[in-house]
Amino acid sequence: MEIGTADIIVFVTFVVCVVGLGILKSRHEKTGEDYFLAGRGLSWWLIGFSLIAANISTEQFVGMSGNAASHIGLAIASYEWMAAITLVVVAFAFLPYFLRAGIYTMPEFLEYRYNAAARTIMAVATIFIYMLLVGAVTYSGALTIRTLAAKMGYNVPLITGSIVIGVIAMMYVAAGGLKACAWADLIQGSALILGGGVILYFAFDKLGGATEATKVIDVASGAVVIEQLREGTGAVERFWSLNKVRMNMFLPATDQTLPWTALIIGLWIPNFYYWGLNQYITQRTLGSSSLSQGQRGIVFAAFLKLLIPFVIVVPGIIAFNLFAKDMQIEATKDNVAVVARYFKANPDTEYVEVKESPDAEKVEQWQPGKFMVALYEDEEKVEEALMKNPYVLAMKKSDFEEIAPSEFTVFDDSADKAWKSVYTGLALEVESYNVRVKSEAEAAAAKPRVEKFIAYKYDTAMAQLLGNVLPQKVGLVGFVLAALLGAVVSSLAAMLNAASTIFTMDVYKKYISPEASQKAIVFLGRVCVVVFTFIAVMVAPQLGNPKISNSIFTIIQESQGLISPGVLAVFAFGLIVRRARGVVGVAGLVTNIAAYSLFKLASMNETLMTIPLLKFLLQNFLNRMAVCFILCLVVMSVMTAARPLAEPVTFEQRGTLDLKSSKGALIAGLIVVVITLALYVVFSPIGLSK
Repeated sequence: MEIGTADIIVFVTFVVCVVGLGILKSRHEKTGEDYFLAGRGLSWWLIGFSLIAANISTEQFVGMSGNAASHIGLAIASYEWMAAITLVVVAFAFLPYFLRAGIYTMPEFLEYRYNAAARTIMAVATIFIYMLLVGAVTYSGALTIRTLAAKMGYNVPLITGSIVIGVIAMMYVAAGGLKACAWADLIQGSALILGGGVILYFAFDKLGGATEATKVIDVASGAVVIEQLREGTGAVERFWSLNKVRMNMFLPATDQTLPWTALIIGLWIPNFYYWGLNQYITQRTLGSSSLSQGQRGIVFAAFLKLLIPFVIVVPGIIAFNLFAKDMQIEATKDNVAVVARYFKANPDTEYVEVKESPDAEKVEQWQPGKFMVALYEDEEKVEEALMKNPYVLAMKKSDFEEIAPSEFTVFDDSADKAWKSVYTGLALEVESYNVRVKSEAEAAAAKPRVEKFIAYKYDTAMAQLLGNVLPQKVGLVGFVLAALLGAVVSSLAAMLNAASTIFTMDVYKKYISPEASQKAIVFLGRVCVVVFTFIAVMVAPQLGNPKISNSIFTIIQESQGLISPGVLAVFAFGLIVRRARGVVGVAGLVTNIAAYSLFKLASMNETLMTIPLLKFLLQNFLNRMAVCFILCLVVMSVMTAARPLAEPVTFEQRGTLDLKSSKGALIAGLIVVVITLALYVVFSPIGLSK
């Protein structure tokens, strides 16, 4: 992959325009309302593009396309298509109440409906979750930078990419708040959809011209299958014949990532929380100039969500078809320490061999079937040997010597369903080894340490496309890179702005300095942006550890389960059941945090997971969310039935905002819902069988 002068010019121009426009359009932020809510003056088209730009990040371009490259395929698109329906509901069922309340933050609404304690619990929990999210978004962007730089012959550490991303986002958010975000998002939202379309076009073009055999993944087993391409077939026909089985939106109920059962209840919970109650998304709608403008903007965003899977998910599927070997090589960095520990724990293994200072020819010609752990004295030699052969794992000799064999270490391959079919011999040996170690650990009343093998670095799918399918040195690479950078920067900017708003309004102004001046509030908001940026840069490199997860998308979605079911239950219950007391809201939030944490721990207990019902309910995080949501509703219902309010709560309007609903937006929203349902039918087992 090469970067030409045209690419550099396009890229730099894009960054300058984004930062410049954001600052230019927000030069007069004198009050908290100006800084945090853009003076409540956003129009529908700004709201729509800003919602998409805040949402679509490398979480999607890296994480979602990576999930698509795995056995999940098109099914991961449910996060987008179900969001289209969710947005329509939010526009007409939630937004009128929020604008009527005149709130700055979503935790503030809980005080408006329940009490100050509910507000504080949600605010503090949200800030902690946002610290992980800003790190995750920054990491996924830095990972893309590192992968692309490697294709150009450069080694860019994750920390360097994290700093670049963090500083760009911090510059215009600290300067202009929400208005800066919204105007910058106008450019970034348009560019990311157009950039995704460019990638889709050239991915199909590359598949159509491919002559070598390609790889596909069996959805049920995760096994990797090599398919020969038929000559004389077009790109679309090839794609369909290779991947028809992966275009099914309904995965088996046993799938650990996205079973079809999760579509019934589980997936709706993070969707409604994210689009209706998540501060860094709803802050755009809270800044609407009127209810009608807000509803139009949300429905516009819902329509755009229908397009996203075609420019993100489908290219991810093609990436595995064409570049599975490259993804396998990318996984060597994550596997090297794990394989070395396995060798130390099981030195009699037939499938790992340690060699000191092998030359370049030996590295490149090493045959599949057995791993070589290549040991070198200096880091430069390690870098030269890595990324050359998927069966060669290089590391410093001193690092290898420091690895102490653990008495009870098991090696888990469940993080990547394809692992067993790629490394068959070692997988069988590991399975036998694990049985023995678990038995020994049980006898010694010890808890085994778990290490994870992976076969492919799926999260590099989009980077593989960028480095291998786009025309070089004509500006297209620069534009797509700029769109990807814009995607991560816009999402990071939204989170930084939201986190600073919650801390300033729900913590500082509420408890520390209730009489703070508007100038002090705006200043603190800017300081918070800087502090949270520093946290994002520090956390991001830690998320590259394969012990945490092989998918950044899964990290982001699962972590929000700590608050999303409880928050959704409390908001929905409070809007529908008007006689619920303030303490009911507190109970709902606390119940979810405690239950989700306990269920997560239970899902890690092998003994409990042998019980079929518990395994079904708790193994998948979406199912855990559904259980927690129902549990919260039960607790709140019992408390309300036992001691209801004497008079129902009324929602009085605070402020002068026009609250007239938009009939045109309602009709357009219903059309979006119909189209979404039709897509599910087309890509269902029934639709695909025709």
